[in-house]
Amino acid sequence: MEQRLIYLVRHGEVDTIGKKRFIGQIDLPLSDKGISQAKRLQQELSCAQISGIYCSDLQRAVKTAEIIAEKHRAAVTVCQELREIKLGRWEGKTFEEVCRHYPQQFKKRGEDIANYRPPDGESFADLSKRVVAAFHKLISNSKGNILIVGHAGVNRMILCHLLGMPLKNLFNIYQDYGCLNIILYGRFGFRLRLMNKVYSTLPR
Repeated sequence: MEQRLIYLVRHGEVDTIGKKRFIGQIDLPLSDKGISQAKRLQQELSCAQISGIYCSDLQRAVKTAEIIAEKHRAAVTVCQELREIKLGRWEGKTFEEVCRHYPQQFKKRGEDIANYRPPDGESFADLSKRVVAAFHKLISNSKGNILIVGHAGVNRMILCHLLGMPLKNLFNIYQDYGCLNIILYGRFGFRLRLMNKVYSTLPR
């Protein structure tokens, strides 16, 4: 089996209006800084040999993938299975609002971060099942080096799976906006070569 590289990227920054919010599947666009981060990734990956580019169907991931793809002949394939976690009624609310309106549920989430489902939402265990299946499907149905543009939660599910980490420790893995992870795949399985590499944005 020929060794392959999987470039796993988090999309660029989005505008959360100054406060930390539960974003989940809200379809926010990239901010100006997010576009700069995507262009910086484009520059860093311009010499990489990439045969396929895959991304979530949310516009922040699609735009990041399209910007990177400008330096490659590979087409961008959108995969709904790579969407961020569904947070249901918590979508768009600040952490303070969720704590105020859903105090008991928020406490339960902290006690069982892997399995708790927000009202009308997914748990991280649900997300992991969806994303890990999609990840292996992409690997099986592609050749050569590929690029995947996901989200913080999506990327953490993939990395927890590859590292054998329990989901309760998922937040021990940082995935900053516009970060790059590199995974080597071969007969030996998967090996993580780089995690959460963040490049300074290009000057305007």
